[in-house]
Amino acid sequence: MRMAAIYARVSSEQQREENTVASQTASLIEFARSHDLEVPDAWVFEDEGYSGATLERPGLEKVRDLAAEGQIQAVLVYAPDRLSRKYAYQILLIEEFARHGVETLFVKAPQGDSAEDQLLVQFQGMIAEYERAQILERSRRGKRHRAQGGEVSVMSGAPYGYRYMRKTDEAPAAYIIEENEARVVQRVYEMYTVEGLSIGEITRRLNRDGVPTRKRNARWERSTVWAMLRNPAYRGLACFGKTCISARTRVMRPQRRRGVSTPSLTASHERPRQEWIEIPVPALVSEESFARAQELLQENKIRSRRRTIEPSVVQGLVSCAKCGYAFSRTSTYTTARKIHYYKCIGSDSWRKLGGPVCDNRRLVRQDLLDQIVWTEVIRLLEDPTLIQQELDRRLAAMRSTDPTRKRVQCLERELTQIGKAIERLLTAYQEGLLGIEQLRERMPMLRQRERSIRTELQAIADQTADRAAFLRLAETLTAFLSRLRNAAETLNISERQRIVRLVVKEVLVGDDSITIRHSIPVPSGSPRGHDPRQPPSDGRNLLLCTGSDHTALRRTAASLFRGPIFQHHRSPEPSFDV
Repeated sequence: MRMAAIYARVSSEQQREENTVASQTASLIEFARSHDLEVPDAWVFEDEGYSGATLERPGLEKVRDLAAEGQIQAVLVYAPDRLSRKYAYQILLIEEFARHGVETLFVKAPQGDSAEDQLLVQFQGMIAEYERAQILERSRRGKRHRAQGGEVSVMSGAPYGYRYMRKTDEAPAAYIIEENEARVVQRVYEMYTVEGLSIGEITRRLNRDGVPTRKRNARWERSTVWAMLRNPAYRGLACFGKTCISARTRVMRPQRRRGVSTPSLTASHERPRQEWIEIPVPALVSEESFARAQELLQENKIRSRRRTIEPSVVQGLVSCAKCGYAFSRTSTYTTARKIHYYKCIGSDSWRKLGGPVCDNRRLVRQDLLDQIVWTEVIRLLEDPTLIQQELDRRLAAMRSTDPTRKRVQCLERELTQIGKAIERLLTAYQEGLLGIEQLRERMPMLRQRERSIRTELQAIADQTADRAAFLRLAETLTAFLSRLRNAAETLNISERQRIVRLVVKEVLVGDDSITIRHSIPVPSGSPRGHDPRQPPSDGRNLLLCTGSDHTALRRTAASLFRGPIFQHHRSPEPSFDV
């Protein structure tokens, strides 16, 4: 008897409440019995409330793991749209299971292996994807129409300070004021607009006074208070359609370092204010208080002390070698001046409920780090042979491993086949096997295809020549580097920053070392003329300092450094901006 796993899925809360996933499971168990398939209870997987447009589902992941481990011979699904609502995902999963020797069986689909049965399954997948698009569009238009009519039901939830009442046969959906929470909202607006407290101070006071959040067991966060101050529902107008799904603008640094693939259309972006649809709800604060809060938020955005008014050379390039989080800039005052430091944001205890996620407590002097990285970049650019070797390497790689080479070979083979076909047609006409009308009918298509292939080949050749000419611009490299060395000391911060970002990919700070990752391979070793183990000769402050155990301005270099400060790494994907 073959081993099998069952997979069932429902996507909406209504389907979950109606327990339709249980009916799918029951049908699949009966299907397994009728086909002599053994399904252990632990191998019945159900995904409730997960969309079929994504592959990130807990139950589906477990089924794929069982197939990869070779523990099952079949996967039972009620219908193709339960496996996925996207046709491409259906084919991907079915082919993945087939590679592991696992058969995919549907209750509501043809069971044969003929070409007609497979074609029908594919049609079902395309229809499921079309149905999903139709459902989304109808839901969007229906919600938008109800929102324009002033129905709160399109919000499907209420913010802090309200309780959401579902619609009934007697009354529509509504926001009901929660008195205890409403007083907290009013207190937050008073502290921000009247008392002039910052968002961080408001958050600390709420946590200190033990004010419960909506989840009761959580604590207040700055982002929660910030969102509360921006929510127009508290002035009596809840807004529908404030955000839209669009292309993701960036991927977080820890995700990039782990190589995590993220969806490209999952980031919500705020729509223009004029596109919001206002729905009347009970107000918790006055119009004047809400308007004053928006004014202060805008001023805080422009004039806040945390804004980077003074950019630095390595800004945006410094990250932690232990946890992967970025380094943020902080500052302290002495009797003479203001000193800026970099520190790992993963070591901040207030950012996460469970405390800090990183134990890297090092503080890095911004001015010294900027100077060392800039000196290292100038030292790198002073050796034109390194850049020349890198350009030669990329030129050779372009000629040997360029993906267009395969396309050129394919086009050349097709061009040869078309030439042979033309010769066969002419030979058949000369021997009387083909009439002039048939020759006139077939020849133009071959000639047209031949011209299009030659045009594409010429375009590829021109593109390759342009790229080679671009890389050969290294002939002017010596003159450029000479001008750069002469102007290195007079460049401003923004100009230095641009040059550094072209050459340096990342600066990693560890417990006792700083690693500069270049986009160009360089010999390992410390910069010339600099010994990181020796303290600065001019009595400047140290580069690496601990954040708590020792005074940053009084430590000796010998107690800080246990290894080389520079470790040069070649980037796995060298930047082509260099």
